[in-house]
Amino acid sequence: MPLTPGQPAPGSESAEMVTPAMDLVLGASACCLACVFTNPLEVVKTRLQLQGELQAPGTYPQPYRGFVASVAAVARADGLCGLQKGLAAGLLYQGVMNGVRFYCYSLACQTGLTQQPGGTLVAGAVAGALGAFVGSPAYLVKTQLQAQTVAAMAVGHQHHHQSILGALETIWRQQGLAGLWRGVGGAVPRVMVGSAAQLATFASAKAWVQERQWLPEDSWLVALAGGMISSIAVVAVMTPFDVISTRLYNQPVDGAGRGQLYQGLADCLVKIWRQEGPQALYKGLGPAYLRLGPHTILSMLFWDELRNLVGRGRHQGP
Repeated sequence: MPLTPGQPAPGSESAEMVTPAMDLVLGASACCLACVFTNPLEVVKTRLQLQGELQAPGTYPQPYRGFVASVAAVARADGLCGLQKGLAAGLLYQGVMNGVRFYCYSLACQTGLTQQPGGTLVAGAVAGALGAFVGSPAYLVKTQLQAQTVAAMAVGHQHHHQSILGALETIWRQQGLAGLWRGVGGAVPRVMVGSAAQLATFASAKAWVQERQWLPEDSWLVALAGGMISSIAVVAVMTPFDVISTRLYNQPVDGAGRGQLYQGLADCLVKIWRQEGPQALYKGLGPAYLRLGPHTILSMLFWDELRNLVGRGRHQGP
């Protein structure tokens, strides 16, 4: 049974005290905490996904080869601080996107939608789509900042932003309001499938672990186990959309704000498939799991524990 304010999992009765508004704060906080630890992996993943863009296999330099070598390459080119490129934009994205996502999911739980067959998947997908749309400008800036590096190590288009505010101002001035949501067509499906997989499998996996009584019902290890199982499903369904989303967000645009490399999600998918092969849709899979896996585990663990903590505090009263 999924975790909901009205129907808490066994051993988590205190979670019923958590309101959707509180879930907004707790969900955003949990994912921002996770982002601090996983952002270096996001930088490496972004570089790997941009490598070889619209070039025939074997004809382009590959400055990033494998996870460990890529981490070292980023550190050499940009210094150790380079591994945290785009962190502020990443925190903004995680806070906004997940605040909206967890708030909407909590509302769905409160209305009983998640108790219906397939309700958890539907609620997770809709909540993820809304969160992705609202957080899209922050994700756009994050991707472009993480791609920036010295010329010898550059992959993908280089935007040369100096800061989050500078990037937002440049995009607004050159492309208008719509430019801030460029690439959202790739982000919404990406987060929809990831959110549905994450929230549905986390709830089911947590209940499954509790039913077998391998761990104490009120132990944080139950949420940890649920997050570990959930992370596998999230990475499997999200990585192709993640590659497409990274390409759409980072591509250069013309004077009218139209992408110069891809016309949208379908066009990007076809071009990657034809020019780099279907395996290219799983570029950066290792770093993707090392980023999305721990991020899913940490964010769901932090969220679950924060909900229980707040719920217990309200239940006990002053």
